Amino acid sequence: MTRLDFAIIDPHIHQWDPYHTPHSAALLVKALGKYPTVMDKVVRLVKPKPLLDTLGLTAYALNPYLPEHYQTDTSLFSVESVVHVEANWHHHKGFGVVEETDWIQQLDFKAQGLKLGAIVATADPRDRKFKDILKAHQDVSPLFRGIRKMAAWHQDSGVYRWCDRPHLYQNKKFLKGFEQLAKMGLSFDAWGYSSQLNEITALAQQFPDTPIVVDHLATPVGLFGAVGKKTGKTLAQRNAIFKQWQHDIAHLAEQKNVHAKISGLMMPVLGHTYYKQHRTATIAEMASLLTPLIQHAIAVFGIERIMYASNFPMDKPNTTLNDLIHAYIQMIAPYGDQALHAIFRQNAANFYQLPLEP
Repeated sequence: MTRLDFAIIDPHIHQWDPYHTPHSAALLVKALGKYPTVMDKVVRLVKPKPLLDTLGLTAYALNPYLPEHYQTDTSLFSVESVVHVEANWHHHKGFGVVEETDWIQQLDFKAQGLKLGAIVATADPRDRKFKDILKAHQDVSPLFRGIRKMAAWHQDSGVYRWCDRPHLYQNKKFLKGFEQLAKMGLSFDAWGYSSQLNEITALAQQFPDTPIVVDHLATPVGLFGAVGKKTGKTLAQRNAIFKQWQHDIAHLAEQKNVHAKISGLMMPVLGHTYYKQHRTATIAEMASLLTPLIQHAIAVFGIERIMYASNFPMDKPNTTLNDLIHAYIQMIAPYGDQALHAIFRQNAANFYQLPLEP
């Protein structure tokens, strides 16, 4: 297997602790944390099916995921620094989101030989105090670089909607607030489903000087199997999803302020069901499935505007992180050593303004 002769920068991880922070499952884990089987059954009774289908398994979402867990997951590789991306902190209204930034920067990454390089927080540009919330993030941590506000909303109601309305990135209040983000020179992590790519493109065109990164290559829902009520059910549907994704992400890549993360490609919402077989995907299986996506992404963004990111632990039901990294290395290695260094390290450092160790 190809090894990297440099330390990785992972610009998209999530950390949470339902036992000690505001979390949608906080009461549940405190009551039933010692009984995981019972807890799983309760969650499946009270949470909506689209969310459960998105998670695949519930155990990883209901347990803490902290620096020591991430370090264990990447045990075969040297990771220099990570970027934390907001993880749906439960106090998500108004200034409550700033609590997550404060909590993240207090986690002991150093004890695991890791560096917290940057924080991508959240805030809602529609909030009338949006500018003050951004400033509060800055005041709490010098590692604050920008925000993510999820717009993922699928027309199939059986696919989980991470946003309270469709077309968020075209909303007038959102765009008015976004002007403050642009003026402050902050970055934006955009996440919508592939059916929303044109909305991300329009946002990038309206704010050409704002660094924007599209998370998870815009998550082509159902590309690898049936999802929701009517998505990805047939081979013809899946081929159409891929063709549309190819076209729309190529159009997005024309906007030079936009970068992309090769991440989240093993999430259940794409149609992967390895967890139902009580196993994870092999390196060979992932390379076979994902190579067309990676090749097209590199073709349209080049090797300078695309970055590897783990999205862990969200892909955990279908893959181990060590295997996922091996698969990505295998897929990117044919582009040469310069591409490997750019995609696994340099591009993330450039986008999030991270100082690099020599």
